[in-house]
Amino acid sequence: MKVCALALGLALVLTVCVARSPFQAVLQHSRIRGRTHGPNVCAMQQIRGTSKKYFTNCKQWYHRKICGKPTVITYECCPGYEKIPGEKGCPAALPLVNIYSTLGVVGASTTQMYSDRAQLRDEIEGPGSFTFFAPSNKAWESLPTEILDALVSNVNIELLNALHYHMVNRRLTSEELKHGSTFSSMYQDAPVHIHHYSNGIVTVNCARLVKPDQHATNGIVHVVDRVITAISNNMQSIIDIDEDLETLRTAFAAAGLTTMLESEGHYTVFAPTNDAFEKIPRETLNRILGDPIALKDLLNYHILKNMHCAESIVSGTPMETLQGTMLEVGCDGDHMTLNGKAIITKTDQLATNGVIHYIGELLIPDSAKTLLELAESSSVSTATRMFVEAGLTPHLTGSEALTMLAPLNDAFKGSMTMTPSMRKLMSNHILKEQLSSKALYHGQELETLGGLKLRVFVYRKNLCIENACIAAHDKVGRYATMFTVDKVLTPPMGNIMDVLKADDRFITLVNAIQTAGMTELLNQQKVFTFFAPTDDAFNAMPQDERNRLMRDPQQLSGVLKYHLGESMLVSGGVSSHTRFQTLEGEKLELGLRNYTVYVNKIPVAEADLMATNGIIHAVNSIIRPLPPKVDREQSDGPAAPLRAIAASRGDSRGFRNDDLFQKVLNSHSSKMISRRQ
Repeated sequence: MKVCALALGLALVLTVCVARSPFQAVLQHSRIRGRTHGPNVCAMQQIRGTSKKYFTNCKQWYHRKICGKPTVITYECCPGYEKIPGEKGCPAALPLVNIYSTLGVVGASTTQMYSDRAQLRDEIEGPGSFTFFAPSNKAWESLPTEILDALVSNVNIELLNALHYHMVNRRLTSEELKHGSTFSSMYQDAPVHIHHYSNGIVTVNCARLVKPDQHATNGIVHVVDRVITAISNNMQSIIDIDEDLETLRTAFAAAGLTTMLESEGHYTVFAPTNDAFEKIPRETLNRILGDPIALKDLLNYHILKNMHCAESIVSGTPMETLQGTMLEVGCDGDHMTLNGKAIITKTDQLATNGVIHYIGELLIPDSAKTLLELAESSSVSTATRMFVEAGLTPHLTGSEALTMLAPLNDAFKGSMTMTPSMRKLMSNHILKEQLSSKALYHGQELETLGGLKLRVFVYRKNLCIENACIAAHDKVGRYATMFTVDKVLTPPMGNIMDVLKADDRFITLVNAIQTAGMTELLNQQKVFTFFAPTDDAFNAMPQDERNRLMRDPQQLSGVLKYHLGESMLVSGGVSSHTRFQTLEGEKLELGLRNYTVYVNKIPVAEADLMATNGIIHAVNSIIRPLPPKVDREQSDGPAAPLRAIAASRGDSRGFRNDDLFQKVLNSHSSKMISRRQ
């Protein structure tokens, strides 16, 4: 089995190496998938419930889907081959006949019939070397009745002209149908436009080649899925004459984009109809229409740099716009989609310099939005409401250069009643300048509308502003930027001693700090991280051990310094196996599991109590050294309830029996004696 898989993998690699064009690569992949059914058999994927078939590529083969719809695998003769009764596969090459006869055997018998009517038969049976893009039988059936009647009622002229437009006076294989090429047709040399996409789809005037490379004695036939018509107008001309695009026409003119739409190119325009513009709030629309920069960004967001016919899309693909950001162009069954929404109402309005697809909704890029609009289009609805209730709407809708720190919805806990302190807090989530997260650096200070200075902390895997870390890419608006953050800011309200004294959980710790003579240290304007034991942590110790420790300033200092380090580590800066240097000299093992920080297997009860000279993380157990050969994965915390109970029991042991912890205390005592000497 492994040998077979290896052989198939090698064959697929060789396919990519030797394929001469994207279509040939897909065709060869289909051959490989079909070869178990005999020679020259191609695997085809047919969208379930339809007659649409595709040669298969790797992605489609494994997903068994095209345009989000399930497919069934069929096996057919590859182009140019046929079955022989009683033999496996398609061993026989099709006999070469002229183009007229070829039409009858490749599913284009209606084209053959109309060739008779238009007196084209002699030409395509006779000498020459032609390429015929022949509409399939279903393509003719799909034509509106009035158009088909108009063609066949004047068989001497209109039908002949239409068929000649499907022909080129030279043989062109699929390999020679290069992306973006044009060829003169046999109808007044009017050009036909070829696109050969990287996914193997080939189109002529946006009609897909469904049976390419059907060779004939006097040329080649490519069966296509629709009847094509001559193109004479550029995109601007199409927009000029369509009343449904009147608002778009005015907008293009105001933005100075008319010349581009008249010039040569291969663009794709997603054209919002008048109704699409009317769905936008009048105030928003007037603001954008009156702002040349925002208007140009908005319109360029509707234009792709390359031409994409509807039939070229078989799955969601990010595509770059002229505005510079990406649109996801995809499909859902027969419907094209934009950013996952089926808003395209009409496709493939072909122009000489591109293609137009009509859409029923206006696409507004971030670069044309106010801060409020950025927030409303993101997953920060709670923050948006709080900013508005705090009376900050003028800042969110104006032209100030600002940066909003918008917490995710689940960052808000408890009551969200708007109070003066909450109003002040929300104003401190808006910075006084427009920033890029990529330009922030460690130690940087950022001023808020509320007058506070917020600190920036850069870690290996996170970028944090105070306790809040950036959780998504920047959203850059017209004048301002939005950073989505994972927490509500808790700006520092004092130094470490101030914070500890104001919290009833740290009464014993404050007394211990004073006993150990460390008050002055923790009042200094340095930067500390303190894993601060709560009263519960001290109460968990045997009483005689606690009393002995609290009476010994030297040992108490050693214990506290084992919980303290001279660096700033917010919870967002902790990753698996983070090591933290303490003032005592040893290192703590930190980890993160289920959004909880663990330090030497002790869970942090509350993280990120911010202070002007550091940060406090509350722990409900005294932290002790880990055994020398600890499995460091366990530093992320216990993985099962039983282990949690065991850890809890271990935490209640006294210092007298903890040799490792005693070693830390002895080490600290030795250092103190050495300093005195």
